[in-house]
Amino acid sequence: MRPLDGIKVIALEHAIAAPFCTRQLADLGARVIKIERPGVGDFARGYDTRVRGLSSHFAWTNRSKESFALDLKSDDADAILHALLADADVLVQNLAPGAADRLGLSHEALRERYPRIIVCNISGYGPDGPYRDKKAYDLLIQSEAGFLSVTGSDNDVAKAGCSVADIAAGMYAFTNILAALMQRQKTGEGCRIDVSMLESMTEWMSFPLYYAIDDQTPPPRSGASHATIFPYGPFDAGDGSVVMLGLQNEREWAVFCRQVLQQPELATDERFDANHKRVAHKSELRAIITETLSTMTGAEIIARLDAAGIANANVNDMHGVWRHPQLEARGRWTEVDSPVGKIPAMYPPGIPDAFAPRMDPIPALGEHTEAIMKELGFGHSKSEDDAG
Repeated sequence: MRPLDGIKVIALEHAIAAPFCTRQLADLGARVIKIERPGVGDFARGYDTRVRGLSSHFAWTNRSKESFALDLKSDDADAILHALLADADVLVQNLAPGAADRLGLSHEALRERYPRIIVCNISGYGPDGPYRDKKAYDLLIQSEAGFLSVTGSDNDVAKAGCSVADIAAGMYAFTNILAALMQRQKTGEGCRIDVSMLESMTEWMSFPLYYAIDDQTPPPRSGASHATIFPYGPFDAGDGSVVMLGLQNEREWAVFCRQVLQQPELATDERFDANHKRVAHKSELRAIITETLSTMTGAEIIARLDAAGIANANVNDMHGVWRHPQLEARGRWTEVDSPVGKIPAMYPPGIPDAFAPRMDPIPALGEHTEAIMKELGFGHSKSEDDAG
């Protein structure tokens, strides 16, 4: 058995934040019924065609779900929705601000009829406040939450290369839903959960926020290097590869000078004998380190760092991650079915050994509409005709 076997989730979702949340629930065994617009579906289906014809975003966030095509404006939509909700445990939605309320799907509207239901609303800015109705996309939230201000180089801000604001909101929705299910076991009652992308991303920004408290200078943009520790970041090897290394304390600095750079005198050089001094003289020290490392290949540098016990990493591209020896050695890859055949998928991180995660197919648009309609006791509907 999986922890969420028997839990039914209705998802009025699109893009990434809510689908990422509900995919985690599906991984743990929940039945997730994804309601999609007939003929069009979740617009993330159309982001690209890189996964053998499927969208990379959609393939990532939608395995193990049932796709139910339903026109929410149709005459029978309300009856169908309430038939779905009659035995549902969780409703997750990230529709446009106010849309769920207009459909009568707020927790306040549902709780008398379904006292055990948990309603999780995911939005850009939350259900109230002056930003409530603003459109919110991942990059916009990265910007509003200050992420861009500390990411990039001296001259240019940069966004994260993946959807960090969506992921943050999706994971807080997931964990709060798990907590609400546990609470319901004690009280017998459901609840409302409101997760905003801005608040989720701001929580992740707490280190730079505290660093800049009381109007102090924020951490500088430092590219792939650490903003306040040096040497900590990428360095070029002589063969054109890049090695990431990280020193955390003075003991490691001395070992690095002695065993990696083989210049033990640098450890006590008064320009470099404390982290704040190394940061102040970063340009000089970087030149010294780069001159030494340029005489070695990346593999030789990593071997020397490993022998010295200094933290390091390869700067992998996506091809390197697909072939990562650690992921392969730990058997982290499997396959899932999809409308275009089997595709590789990574097992969810951290699943206990007491059960296997659910790794079911990625659904085609409206694939489960007919079966679900029959299950609910409805006959043939226009929504089925339009499913595409």
